[in-house]
Amino acid sequence: MDESRMSTSNVKINTEKELVIERLIDAPRERVWKAWTRPELVMKWWGPQYFTSPVAKIDLRVGGKYLFCMRSPEGQDFWSGGEYLEIVENKKIVYTDSFMDARGNIVSGEFYGMGADFPRELVVTVTFDDDGQGKTRMTLKHSGLPEGEMREMTGSGWSTSFDKLAESMK
Repeated sequence: MDESRMSTSNVKINTEKELVIERLIDAPRERVWKAWTRPELVMKWWGPQYFTSPVAKIDLRVGGKYLFCMRSPEGQDFWSGGEYLEIVENKKIVYTDSFMDARGNIVSGEFYGMGADFPRELVVTVTFDDDGQGKTRMTLKHSGLPEGEMREMTGSGWSTSFDKLAESMK
């Protein structure tokens, strides 16, 4: 697999249009799982650095939907959502990922100033592994991202979101 590295060593981009981020979180797997599956906890870390998350709705079941809002420092809201495809409690979440409007309708990337080539639906897989010492190895795979600047920006956004996630575990 041909991989190039971004600014942090835990972000990998490969030629299969897949962004992979691995992060060791200093918290037990059950706490990290809850941070992904409870709206009040998601709102503490969702979104890149300096963004807030004023809304998180979660129907955590296969076929269930989620709708998250992240707000930029300038006050612009960006909505995303999708459907849960696979859930293995405390171990794995697979879900679709699309840009949405505030009512939960899929919108094109152009709605938020992205290029017309940005896919309407991506797939995200997050796994949670116990490291045996009270920490969690979390791996995110964001599949279907177009190559180039948008994939790099997405990787940066996830990385700073995960910094916030790790901070919320303290």
